[in-house]
Amino acid sequence: MDTATAPSREELREQLIRTKIAGDVATSRENNLDHYRSLAVRDPHYMFGLTMDGDWTYRDILALMAKSAGVIADPEFRSGRDTIDPDRTIDALDAMGDRIAATLKRGDAKVLIATGHPTGLLTTHLALARLARKHGATLLTPGEQRSFASGGLGRKRRIRYLDDVAMLDDGGALVHTHDPAPMQAMLLELGGEKPDLVIADHGWAGAAGEAGVETVGFADSNDPGLFVGEAEGKIAVTVPLDDNVLPRHYDPMNRYLISRVESGL
Repeated sequence: MDTATAPSREELREQLIRTKIAGDVATSRENNLDHYRSLAVRDPHYMFGLTMDGDWTYRDILALMAKSAGVIADPEFRSGRDTIDPDRTIDALDAMGDRIAATLKRGDAKVLIATGHPTGLLTTHLALARLARKHGATLLTPGEQRSFASGGLGRKRRIRYLDDVAMLDDGGALVHTHDPAPMQAMLLELGGEKPDLVIADHGWAGAAGEAGVETVGFADSNDPGLFVGEAEGKIAVTVPLDDNVLPRHYDPMNRYLISRVESGL
């Protein structure tokens, strides 16, 4: 990827708002608040494999999401469209880029990349996999074809890698998942060869952070688990963004992030 064409911060900010990756996003307020309540009662689907040391009431989670992602802080705002602050997105991209650069600078870094959003963020993870290989990292690929019973009717899903990015498939399609079990199994298979860094989202990121692996991740405004994990020190960086817009819309963000990483090498 030609980082000479990376957008400036202001150019990226405008593009994030225009494509609704940040700014006035498509996620509804009702959906956000429902997920915050679900996390507050420790629904495993929203915990992404993380445990929560603090009390983390519904109001606490809303306040954290206002601070970390830029959702509307007013608890009386209960319907309509919510927001993600594009400046918080870009600040987190900078922090993520610095973490990735620090790992790659160590030499022969072991990196594990995974996504539960193959219809959206896959392009970002693929770009980061290419970047890591370019700078001498080893991309770990444990557990390929290992199967899990998840989803309706006990349907089997398997770990599949596309250019060293882990996802789940159901035999005919790549699938959206919050499930932490695949990452838990992958880390168990690696044994003592733990990654130096995991780049992921959803349960892939949560399970890695819970296992004590340095983890950076992406999360939507309706996915508060990784933000709680970051607040408790288990996730190094969580980037707030809409995680399922058209894949091509992430390209300027990818170029910006890669430029940030390469400036730190």
